[in-house]
Amino acid sequence: MTDRISAAGFQDADGTADWRVLAGERATAVFRTGSFTTGVQLVEAIGELAEAANHHPDVDLRYGTVVVRLSSHDVGGLSERDVALAARISQAARELDVPVEPAGAAGLTIAIDVLDGPAVQPFWRAVLGYKPTTGGDPDDAAPALADPSGCLPTVWFQQMDAPREERNRIHLDVYVGYDVAEQRVADAVAAGGRLVTDEFAPAWWVLADAEGNEACVCTWPEAAER
Repeated sequence: MTDRISAAGFQDADGTADWRVLAGERATAVFRTGSFTTGVQLVEAIGELAEAANHHPDVDLRYGTVVVRLSSHDVGGLSERDVALAARISQAARELDVPVEPAGAAGLTIAIDVLDGPAVQPFWRAVLGYKPTTGGDPDDAAPALADPSGCLPTVWFQQMDAPREERNRIHLDVYVGYDVAEQRVADAVAAGGRLVTDEFAPAWWVLADAEGNEACVCTWPEAAER
């Protein structure tokens, strides 16, 4: 039960249709409760299920929504425990007549292109009050930074091979479900953006606004196999 499973393994499992894997490491579901009271009821049900499973998700309660994020920290990604708990949470939502919005699952990362990661990262760590992450990509310029509360976007540092002063050096990585990524790209282009490259699709597409500021729409590599 503690072995890591792939994003595709989670997404194809029974009971996970309400959920979307973001960045290959975490599964997210957005439940439209319509009221704070119903949201509290759903959160209480999730709490009971989590305690029974001894597996605890991140839960964000708002006036009309409850967002739930699942991962297994001991394996650094998803496991069968997440599959089991996701199915139980979805069942609890159905019993409360709470609809789910799979296309609403999203995540955001702020990426900074740098030549000297160790020189730049401490500034952002100090000014944001963030903490360094562990277990990241060894090719990153420096360890990514995460909000200690888990509420704000992660900041990661992309290694540049040469100065590119003519180019914007901060871009956004927008993580969405595999089944809405291409539409998100199309919508951005229709809104005045341009496609910089789809070389890495369906893992990610690079887009730019009218002035060249960039954003990547990201899913996960195994989406190509679906």
